[in-house]
Amino acid sequence: MAIKVMVAMSGGVDSSVAAALLKDEGFEVIGATLKLFSNEEIGLEHQARTCCSLEDVEDARAVAMRLGFVHHVFNFGELFRQQVINRFAASYANGETPNPCIDCNRFIKFDKLLERALVLDMDYIATGHYARVEFSEERGRYLLKKAADPSKDQSYVLYALTQEQLKHTLFPLGNLKKSEVRAIAESRGLVNAKKPDSQDICFVKDGDYCSFLENTMKVSSPHGNFVDSKGNVLGEHEGLIHYTIGQRKGLKLSFEKPKYVIRKDLGSNTVVLGDESELYSEGMLVKDVNLISVEELSAPMKASVKTRYSQKEAPAVLIPLEDGSLLVRFFEPQRAVTSGQAAVFYDDDTVIGGGTIVHTPSQREDLL
Repeated sequence: MAIKVMVAMSGGVDSSVAAALLKDEGFEVIGATLKLFSNEEIGLEHQARTCCSLEDVEDARAVAMRLGFVHHVFNFGELFRQQVINRFAASYANGETPNPCIDCNRFIKFDKLLERALVLDMDYIATGHYARVEFSEERGRYLLKKAADPSKDQSYVLYALTQEQLKHTLFPLGNLKKSEVRAIAESRGLVNAKKPDSQDICFVKDGDYCSFLENTMKVSSPHGNFVDSKGNVLGEHEGLIHYTIGQRKGLKLSFEKPKYVIRKDLGSNTVVLGDESELYSEGMLVKDVNLISVEELSAPMKASVKTRYSQKEAPAVLIPLEDGSLLVRFFEPQRAVTSGQAAVFYDDDTVIGGGTIVHTPSQREDLL
Protein backbone atom coordinates (compact mmCIF):
# COMPACT_ATOMS: atom_id res chain seq x y z
CA MET A 1 0.00 0.00 0.00
CA ALA A 2 1.34 3.42 -0.98
CA ILE A 3 2.36 5.89 1.72
CA LYS A 4 -0.14 8.76 1.82
CA VAL A 5 0.93 12.38 2.05
CA MET A 6 -1.04 15.62 2.10
CA VAL A 7 0.83 18.48 0.42
CA ALA A 8 0.15 22.04 1.55
CA MET A 9 -0.23 23.85 -1.79
CA SER A 10 -0.08 27.64 -1.75
CA GLY A 11 -0.47 27.94 -5.50
CA GLY A 12 3.23 28.73 -5.86
CA VAL A 13 5.93 26.85 -7.70
CA ASP A 14 7.68 25.40 -4.65
CA SER A 15 4.76 23.49 -3.17
CA SER A 16 3.66 22.39 -6.64
CA VAL A 17 7.06 20.86 -7.40
CA ALA A 18 7.09 19.26 -3.94
CA ALA A 19 3.83 17.51 -4.87
CA ALA A 20 5.19 16.46 -8.26
CA LEU A 21 8.32 14.95 -6.76
CA LEU A 22 6.35 12.98 -4.19
CA LYS A 23 4.00 11.70 -6.87
CA ASP A 24 7.01 10.58 -8.93
CA GLU A 25 8.40 8.74 -5.91
CA GLY A 26 5.23 6.68 -5.62
CA PHE A 27 3.48 8.43 -2.73
CA GLU A 28 -0.30 8.69 -2.75
CA VAL A 29 -0.65 12.47 -2.87
CA ILE A 30 -3.54 14.71 -1.86
CA GLY A 31 -3.28 18.49 -2.22
CA ALA A 32 -4.57 20.98 0.34
CA THR A 33 -4.81 24.75 -0.01
CA LEU A 34 -5.52 26.75 3.13
CA LYS A 35 -8.09 29.53 3.08
CA LEU A 36 -6.74 31.85 5.75
CA PHE A 37 -8.51 35.15 5.19
CA SER A 38 -10.57 37.17 2.73
CA ASN A 39 -9.40 40.50 1.34
CA GLU A 40 -12.29 42.26 3.04
CA GLU A 41 -11.27 40.89 6.43
CA ILE A 42 -7.83 42.48 6.19
CA GLY A 43 -8.97 45.78 4.70
CA LEU A 44 -8.13 45.20 1.03
CA GLU A 45 -10.16 45.80 -2.09
CA HIS A 46 -11.85 42.67 -3.39
CA GLN A 47 -9.61 42.58 -6.47
CA ALA A 48 -6.31 43.04 -4.59
CA ARG A 49 -3.74 40.27 -5.09
CA THR A 50 -2.81 38.25 -1.99
CA CYS A 51 -1.39 34.80 -1.38
CA CYS A 52 -4.82 33.48 -0.41
CA SER A 53 -6.52 34.76 -3.54
CA LEU A 54 -8.86 32.77 -5.76
CA GLU A 55 -6.09 32.81 -8.38
CA ASP A 56 -3.79 30.92 -6.02
CA VAL A 57 -6.47 28.34 -5.26
CA GLU A 58 -7.06 27.87 -8.98
CA ASP A 59 -3.31 27.53 -9.64
CA ALA A 60 -3.04 24.82 -6.98
CA ARG A 61 -6.11 23.03 -8.32
CA ALA A 62 -4.74 23.19 -11.88
CA VAL A 63 -1.46 21.62 -10.76
CA ALA A 64 -3.33 18.87 -8.90
CA MET A 65 -5.43 18.12 -11.98
CA ARG A 66 -2.38 18.01 -14.23
CA LEU A 67 -0.51 15.68 -11.87
CA GLY A 68 -3.59 13.56 -11.25
CA PHE A 69 -4.48 13.82 -7.58
CA VAL A 70 -7.31 15.16 -5.42
CA HIS A 71 -7.21 18.75 -4.20
CA HIS A 72 -9.00 20.17 -1.13
CA VAL A 73 -9.48 23.68 0.25
CA PHE A 74 -9.57 23.95 4.04
CA ASN A 75 -10.89 27.04 5.79
CA PHE A 76 -8.70 27.95 8.76
CA GLY A 77 -9.64 31.61 8.68
CA GLU A 78 -10.81 32.05 12.26
CA LEU A 79 -7.80 30.24 13.68
CA PHE A 80 -5.45 32.27 11.47
CA ARG A 81 -6.97 35.51 12.74
CA GLN A 82 -6.63 34.41 16.37
CA GLN A 83 -3.19 32.86 16.28
CA VAL A 84 -1.41 34.87 13.59
CA ILE A 85 -3.03 38.22 12.81
CA ASN A 86 -4.11 39.04 16.38
CA ARG A 87 -0.76 37.95 17.79
CA PHE A 88 1.01 40.07 15.18
CA ALA A 89 -1.02 43.15 16.18
CA ALA A 90 -0.61 42.51 19.92
CA SER A 91 3.15 42.15 19.56
CA TYR A 92 3.46 45.46 17.72
CA ALA A 93 1.18 47.12 20.28
CA ASN A 94 3.59 45.85 22.95
CA GLY A 95 6.53 47.58 21.27
CA GLU A 96 7.92 44.42 19.66
CA THR A 97 8.68 43.41 16.07
CA PRO A 98 7.13 39.96 15.42
CA ASN A 99 7.56 37.36 12.67
CA PRO A 100 4.04 36.08 11.81
CA CYS A 101 5.33 33.44 9.38
CA ILE A 102 6.68 31.51 12.36
CA ASP A 103 3.29 31.63 14.10
CA CYS A 104 1.59 30.46 10.90
CA ASN A 105 3.91 27.46 10.72
CA ARG A 106 3.53 26.77 14.44
CA PHE A 107 -0.23 27.05 14.81
CA ILE A 108 -1.62 26.42 11.33
CA LYS A 109 0.49 24.46 8.84
CA PHE A 110 2.24 22.02 11.15
CA ASP A 111 -0.47 21.85 13.81
CA LYS A 112 -4.00 22.06 12.46
CA LEU A 113 -3.15 20.91 8.93
CA LEU A 114 -1.27 17.91 10.30
CA GLU A 115 -4.19 17.20 12.63
CA ARG A 116 -6.56 17.29 9.64
CA ALA A 117 -4.24 15.07 7.60
CA LEU A 118 -4.05 12.42 10.31
CA VAL A 119 -7.83 12.43 10.67
CA LEU A 120 -7.97 11.72 6.92
CA ASP A 121 -5.60 8.77 7.43
CA MET A 122 -2.58 10.45 5.85
CA ASP A 123 0.89 9.32 6.89
CA TYR A 124 2.62 12.67 6.30
CA ILE A 125 2.18 16.28 5.38
CA ALA A 126 4.62 17.99 3.03
CA THR A 127 5.40 21.61 2.18
CA GLY A 128 7.59 23.50 -0.26
CA HIS A 129 9.94 24.76 2.46
CA TYR A 130 13.66 24.54 1.82
CA ALA A 131 14.82 22.47 4.79
CA ARG A 132 15.53 18.83 5.64
CA VAL A 133 14.36 16.32 8.26
CA GLU A 134 16.51 13.41 9.35
CA PHE A 135 16.16 10.84 12.13
CA SER A 136 19.21 10.36 14.32
CA GLU A 137 19.51 6.81 15.63
CA GLU A 138 22.23 8.00 18.00
CA ARG A 139 20.03 10.66 19.60
CA GLY A 140 16.72 8.91 19.08
CA ARG A 141 15.32 12.19 17.78
CA TYR A 142 14.17 13.77 14.55
CA LEU A 143 16.49 16.56 13.45
CA LEU A 144 15.67 19.70 11.51
CA LYS A 145 18.51 20.61 9.18
CA LYS A 146 19.33 23.48 6.87
CA ALA A 147 18.58 23.18 3.17
CA ALA A 148 21.39 22.09 0.89
CA ASP A 149 21.16 25.52 -0.81
CA PRO A 150 22.10 28.05 1.92
CA SER A 151 20.64 30.94 -0.09
CA LYS A 152 17.14 29.39 0.17
CA ASP A 153 17.35 27.80 3.63
CA GLN A 154 14.13 28.26 5.63
CA SER A 155 14.99 26.33 8.77
CA TYR A 156 14.84 29.61 10.74
CA VAL A 157 11.04 29.86 10.39
CA LEU A 158 10.58 26.17 11.26
CA TYR A 159 12.32 26.10 14.65
CA ALA A 160 9.02 25.62 16.54
CA LEU A 161 8.34 22.17 15.06
CA THR A 162 7.95 19.40 17.63
CA GLN A 163 9.24 15.84 17.45
CA GLU A 164 5.75 14.57 16.60
CA GLN A 165 5.39 17.12 13.80
CA LEU A 166 8.84 16.37 12.36
CA LYS A 167 7.98 12.66 12.44
CA HIS A 168 5.08 13.30 10.06
CA THR A 169 6.64 16.00 7.84
CA LEU A 170 8.40 15.81 4.47
CA PHE A 171 10.39 18.59 2.79
CA PRO A 172 10.95 17.34 -0.79
CA LEU A 173 12.89 20.47 -1.84
CA GLY A 174 15.50 20.28 0.90
CA ASN A 175 18.30 19.12 -1.43
CA LEU A 176 17.38 21.31 -4.43
CA LYS A 177 18.25 24.79 -5.66
CA LYS A 178 15.51 27.20 -6.68
CA SER A 179 16.71 27.11 -10.29
CA GLU A 180 16.29 23.33 -10.28
CA VAL A 181 12.77 23.64 -8.86
CA ARG A 182 11.70 26.05 -11.61
CA ALA A 183 13.27 23.80 -14.24
CA ILE A 184 11.25 20.84 -12.93
CA ALA A 185 8.07 22.92 -13.00
CA GLU A 186 8.69 23.98 -16.60
CA SER A 187 9.50 20.43 -17.69
CA ARG A 188 6.21 19.24 -16.20
CA GLY A 189 4.23 22.08 -17.79
CA LEU A 190 2.99 23.43 -14.48
CA VAL A 191 0.92 26.61 -14.75
CA ASN A 192 2.94 28.41 -12.08
CA ALA A 193 6.45 27.53 -13.32
CA LYS A 194 7.38 31.20 -13.75
CA LYS A 195 5.18 32.60 -10.99
CA PRO A 196 7.15 35.05 -8.81
CA ASP A 197 7.81 34.23 -5.17
CA SER A 198 5.56 35.87 -2.59
CA GLN A 199 7.05 38.83 -0.77
CA ASP A 200 6.49 40.42 2.64
CA ILE A 201 3.71 39.31 4.98
CA CYS A 202 0.79 37.70 3.15
CA PHE A 203 -1.97 39.63 4.94
CA VAL A 204 -0.32 43.07 4.73
CA LYS A 205 -0.66 44.89 1.41
CA ASP A 206 2.60 46.27 -0.02
CA GLY A 207 4.39 45.76 3.30
CA ASP A 208 2.59 48.74 4.88
CA TYR A 209 2.41 47.34 8.42
CA CYS A 210 1.52 50.65 10.05
CA SER A 211 -1.53 51.25 7.86
CA PHE A 212 -2.74 47.69 8.47
CA LEU A 213 -2.24 47.95 12.24
CA GLU A 214 -3.90 51.35 12.57
CA ASN A 215 -6.72 51.09 10.04
CA THR A 216 -7.60 47.39 10.06
CA MET A 217 -6.53 46.16 13.50
CA LYS A 218 -7.27 49.49 15.23
CA VAL A 219 -3.99 49.44 17.14
CA SER A 220 -3.58 52.68 19.07
CA SER A 221 -0.10 54.13 18.74
CA PRO A 222 -0.05 57.75 19.98
CA HIS A 223 2.65 60.26 19.21
CA GLY A 224 5.40 60.65 21.79
CA ASN A 225 8.96 61.87 22.20
CA PHE A 226 12.21 60.89 20.58
CA VAL A 227 14.82 60.95 23.34
CA ASP A 228 18.52 60.18 23.61
CA SER A 229 19.92 57.57 26.00
CA LYS A 230 20.06 60.21 28.77
CA GLY A 231 16.39 61.11 28.36
CA ASN A 232 16.87 64.40 26.55
CA VAL A 233 13.97 65.17 24.20
CA LEU A 234 15.03 65.30 20.54
CA GLY A 235 11.65 65.68 18.81
CA GLU A 236 8.27 64.00 18.33
CA HIS A 237 7.67 60.52 16.95
CA GLU A 238 4.54 59.30 15.13
CA GLY A 239 3.83 56.23 17.28
CA LEU A 240 5.94 53.25 18.36
CA ILE A 241 4.61 50.95 15.63
CA HIS A 242 6.29 53.15 12.99
CA TYR A 243 9.81 52.27 14.15
CA THR A 244 12.04 49.24 14.54
CA ILE A 245 15.42 48.71 16.14
CA GLY A 246 18.28 49.80 13.88
CA GLN A 247 16.12 52.15 11.80
CA ARG A 248 17.85 55.30 10.55
CA LYS A 249 15.71 56.58 7.68
CA GLY A 250 12.25 58.06 8.09
CA LEU A 251 12.86 59.69 11.46
CA LYS A 252 12.11 63.15 10.00
CA LEU A 253 14.79 64.71 12.18
CA SER A 254 18.15 66.21 11.28
CA PHE A 255 21.36 65.57 13.19
CA GLU A 256 25.04 66.30 12.64
CA LYS A 257 25.70 62.55 12.38
CA PRO A 258 23.33 59.62 11.78
CA LYS A 259 21.05 58.55 14.62
CA TYR A 260 19.42 55.14 14.92
CA VAL A 261 16.49 53.69 16.83
CA ILE A 262 18.22 51.81 19.66
CA ARG A 263 15.22 51.14 21.91
CA LYS A 264 11.44 51.60 22.22
CA ASP A 265 9.99 52.23 25.68
CA LEU A 266 6.31 51.32 25.86
CA GLY A 267 5.89 52.63 29.41
CA SER A 268 7.00 56.17 28.61
CA ASN A 269 5.96 55.98 24.94
CA THR A 270 9.42 57.10 23.86
CA VAL A 271 11.70 56.08 21.01
CA VAL A 272 15.35 56.19 22.07
CA LEU A 273 17.83 57.35 19.42
CA GLY A 274 21.57 56.92 19.56
CA ASP A 275 24.77 56.31 17.67
CA GLU A 276 25.31 53.09 15.76
CA SER A 277 27.66 51.87 18.50
CA GLU A 278 24.68 51.82 20.88
CA LEU A 279 22.87 49.28 18.70
CA TYR A 280 25.13 46.43 19.74
CA SER A 281 24.11 43.89 22.38
CA GLU A 282 26.30 41.58 24.44
CA GLY A 283 23.47 39.11 24.76
CA MET A 284 19.74 38.52 25.02
CA LEU A 285 17.02 36.68 26.93
CA VAL A 286 14.95 34.17 24.93
CA LYS A 287 11.59 32.77 26.09
CA ASP A 288 9.09 30.20 24.74
CA VAL A 289 12.02 27.99 23.82
CA ASN A 290 11.47 24.90 21.65
CA LEU A 291 14.36 22.43 21.52
CA ILE A 292 14.69 19.96 18.65
CA SER A 293 18.11 18.29 18.53
CA VAL A 294 18.23 17.85 22.33
CA GLU A 295 15.48 17.14 24.83
CA GLU A 296 16.73 19.75 27.30
CA LEU A 297 19.68 21.94 28.18
CA SER A 298 21.05 21.33 31.66
CA ALA A 299 24.37 23.13 31.17
CA PRO A 300 25.73 25.95 28.99
CA MET A 301 26.14 25.02 25.35
CA LYS A 302 28.00 26.67 22.47
CA ALA A 303 25.94 27.41 19.37
CA SER A 304 25.65 29.61 16.31
CA VAL A 305 22.71 31.98 16.63
CA LYS A 306 20.53 33.85 14.14
CA THR A 307 18.42 36.75 15.44
CA ARG A 308 16.80 37.59 12.08
CA TYR A 309 15.86 35.50 9.05
CA SER A 310 18.39 37.13 6.72
CA GLN A 311 21.16 37.57 9.29
CA LYS A 312 24.35 35.54 9.43
CA GLU A 313 24.81 33.30 12.44
CA ALA A 314 26.93 34.50 15.34
CA PRO A 315 28.81 32.29 17.84
CA ALA A 316 27.34 32.37 21.33
CA VAL A 317 26.79 30.42 24.54
CA LEU A 318 23.29 29.26 25.52
CA ILE A 319 22.73 29.35 29.28
CA PRO A 320 19.60 27.57 30.56
CA LEU A 321 17.55 29.29 33.28
CA GLU A 322 15.24 27.67 35.83
CA ASP A 323 12.06 28.93 34.15
CA GLY A 324 12.94 27.27 30.82
CA SER A 325 14.13 30.44 29.11
CA LEU A 326 17.67 30.87 27.83
CA LEU A 327 20.27 33.56 28.40
CA VAL A 328 22.39 33.99 25.28
CA ARG A 329 25.86 35.52 25.47
CA PHE A 330 27.45 36.47 22.16
CA PHE A 331 31.18 36.05 21.63
CA GLU A 332 31.06 39.45 19.90
CA PRO A 333 28.33 42.11 20.33
CA GLN A 334 25.54 41.84 17.74
CA ARG A 335 23.76 44.68 15.96
CA ALA A 336 20.06 45.53 16.27
CA VAL A 337 18.88 42.51 18.27
CA THR A 338 15.11 43.07 18.48
CA SER A 339 12.45 41.96 20.96
CA GLY A 340 9.71 39.93 19.30
CA GLN A 341 11.97 38.42 16.66
CA ALA A 342 13.02 34.76 16.74
CA ALA A 343 16.40 33.57 17.92
CA VAL A 344 17.34 30.24 16.34
CA PHE A 345 20.29 28.15 17.51
CA TYR A 346 22.41 25.96 15.25
CA ASP A 347 25.07 23.27 15.57
CA ASP A 348 26.61 23.40 12.10
CA ASP A 349 23.65 22.57 9.79
CA THR A 350 21.39 21.21 12.55
CA VAL A 351 18.79 23.30 14.38
CA ILE A 352 19.22 22.99 18.13
CA GLY A 353 16.04 24.98 18.72
CA GLY A 354 14.84 28.53 19.09
CA GLY A 355 12.56 30.96 20.86
CA THR A 356 11.38 34.57 21.07
CA ILE A 357 13.71 37.42 22.01
CA VAL A 358 12.30 39.35 24.98
CA HIS A 359 15.24 41.37 26.26
CA THR A 360 18.50 42.55 24.75
CA PRO A 361 20.92 43.71 27.45
CA SER A 362 23.77 45.84 26.11
CA GLN A 363 25.82 45.92 29.27
CA ARG A 364 27.80 42.88 30.37
CA GLU A 365 26.69 43.24 33.99
CA ASP A 366 23.09 42.55 32.85
CA LEU A 367 24.26 39.11 31.74
CA LEU A 368 25.91 38.04 34.99
